Amino acid sequence: MRAQDSATDSGAIAVATGTETSATHGPGAPQHTAQAPAPDAPPHPAQAAPARRGTLLAALGVVAFSLTFPSTAWGLESFGPWSLVALRSTLAALIAGCFLLAVRAPLPARRHWAGLAVVAGGVVVGFPLLTTLALQTSTTSHAAVVVGLLPLTTAVLGSLRTGERPSRTFWVAALAGAAVVISFTVQQSGGAVTSGDLYLFGALLVCAAGYTEGGRLARVMPGWQVIGWALILCLPFAVAGSAVALPLEPVHLTAHGVLGLVWVAAGSTFFGLYVWYKGMAEIGVPRASQLQLAQPLLTLAWSVLLLGEKISAAAPLAAVAVLVCIAATQRTGRGRVPRDRPQR
Repeated sequence: MRAQDSATDSGAIAVATGTETSATHGPGAPQHTAQAPAPDAPPHPAQAAPARRGTLLAALGVVAFSLTFPSTAWGLESFGPWSLVALRSTLAALIAGCFLLAVRAPLPARRHWAGLAVVAGGVVVGFPLLTTLALQTSTTSHAAVVVGLLPLTTAVLGSLRTGERPSRTFWVAALAGAAVVISFTVQQSGGAVTSGDLYLFGALLVCAAGYTEGGRLARVMPGWQVIGWALILCLPFAVAGSAVALPLEPVHLTAHGVLGLVWVAAGSTFFGLYVWYKGMAEIGVPRASQLQLAQPLLTLAWSVLLLGEKISAAAPLAAVAVLVCIAATQRTGRGRVPRDRPQR
């Protein structure tokens, strides 16, 4: 992530914000202000490396997330929906706790706990629970219909919450990409409306809120600690939920079921969110969210390989169209950047 660098000596003080930089050399010296580049201007060479790194990290998060639905379907072979979600959160919280203890991470400031609660409610509890309930009656390809709307929803909430103002070109490309993904995934699912759709739409909203708040917090604290503390916040509820759900729901351990549980806990919930929030802090919530336009197509690919589902020959064409839209959103400027600076 980008480091915030400052240098102070007896003759010069440099102060940098997201919109301007001023330098003062001694008392009474004139101040020089450099305005931020235009929204559609190409990035400065000094910003290229952090932008590439942020894009790579966010893309790794998307790959991890794309395996969530197939892994959840595997997990449901061994556990009931409530048990699976509770165990998933418990295992992920234990992993996060080990990392936090290993580095002796300080407790978050009191002002950040409300935001961490939003992250916990959205991405640790809400999205896993609602999508797991939906996958009892919906296929992974049908669930991808709603997931295709997540980037656009996250971009809108992110712009409102963080103050970023992407350009018009960004929004045109984002809408076009969302339209391609929705059209493709609806065609793949046959356009049917299932009883799990309400769960999926609810998951869409709470996940977008969690992504947005997590991206904001990742600007003022390390991204992996954002998800780490959110998981710790949920640990008492996850343990209690496991204790209640496991005796009430059937458990039939299989290799697929155990692998699915391990992945959604360690891969999707911890590693995926870890790199995702780091990436969002680098390139901004709206731009990072557009990388998720590829997630439904990746999920469909995993569904073929892992679950034996079939997709049409239109997949390559849709994939090319989506990649074009992603490239367009990544080339546009971020607009006005919030003043909070990310930390390593």
